[in-house]
Amino acid sequence: MKKTNVFLLIITVLLASCKSQYAELGDGLFADIHTTKGDIIVKLEYELTPITVANFISLAEGKSPFVSEEYKNKKYYDNVIFHRVMKDFMIQGGDPTGTGSGNPGYKFKDELTDSLHHDKKGILSMANAGFETNGSQFFITHKATPFLDGYENGMLKPCQNPRVSCHTVFGEVIEGMDVVDSIANVKTGEGDRPIDTISMKTVQIIRNGRAAKNFDAIQVLSDYFEAEKAKIAAIEKLKSDMATEFEAQKEKAEELPSGLRIMTLQEGNGEKPKHGQQVGVHYAGYLSDGSLFDSNYEEIATKYGKYDESRKQQMLYEPSPMDYSPDASLIAGFKEGMMTMKVGDKIRLFIPPHLGYGPQGSRGVIPPNADLIFDLEITEIMD
Repeated sequence: MKKTNVFLLIITVLLASCKSQYAELGDGLFADIHTTKGDIIVKLEYELTPITVANFISLAEGKSPFVSEEYKNKKYYDNVIFHRVMKDFMIQGGDPTGTGSGNPGYKFKDELTDSLHHDKKGILSMANAGFETNGSQFFITHKATPFLDGYENGMLKPCQNPRVSCHTVFGEVIEGMDVVDSIANVKTGEGDRPIDTISMKTVQIIRNGRAAKNFDAIQVLSDYFEAEKAKIAAIEKLKSDMATEFEAQKEKAEELPSGLRIMTLQEGNGEKPKHGQQVGVHYAGYLSDGSLFDSNYEEIATKYGKYDESRKQQMLYEPSPMDYSPDASLIAGFKEGMMTMKVGDKIRLFIPPHLGYGPQGSRGVIPPNADLIFDLEITEIMD
């Protein structure tokens, strides 16, 4: 009986010690990253970046139902190495394959905010392979890296551009910066991989306070993926409906000698621009399968899930200035159709490949020999 009481006392003391250790952190969500070099404690920004934090927590605790089968019911980050280390830049981990190309079996969106920045050493941020390709990999900065921010001078950067770096900050180191330093200073070889293996033994999530305890990571992720699923289904229906409409209208549209077909959607009552004048043009460009590839109509871009906040900030969801001229730098079918219009007209153009982008296509967006459909509206004469 005495031995049992002593054992229970030891357990009670140990638990109290752990609680006391983490209680000093104050209210919030934290993660203790136990590495082979020591512990790194990070504070997680669950209010500003709930999806990213929910993802991190669900992986760390091995409770995510969304991961690939091989990772289910396993603490994802246990024994995962820091596969890329660059002194005076960052330390990166979170890939169970250790190659830098591994992922949990899904991707999720960026959560960029002008309230969180890569403005010092110890910032916890998501690694990615481009726009909205977040998975499991993360990094901790070893110095300020503002070029990785999603915002610049208060403006959202054009993150959909593959040449622009935008990374989601979702926490920062509050204890263990010396451990970050020790990892950042190790010898590395090819691909900035440490010569001697450095790994995370485990990642322990700490919930202090009512709000942190009430943060349900699995529910947050479930709500996100359900919303994404519904959004994709709505876009697919929209594409299908548009494709059906295009097919029905194409044969009824007026065919010009060039092969361009035009359907009038709205007859305007404005004047016809003169050659050489600049006009304001609203447009939406589609492929024949109903998919949208570009538009300066904010409403249409939003319906197709292509709304871009940085484009909005640059006032690019306004009529675009275009030269009303046969010499304008536009594809032939677009130009020919536009020059039949007067102010207030809305038309739909059915552009065959030889009047579009031809056999070469365009930038991986327009396939080779693609039929194009453009809705055009001239809103004003600008000069």
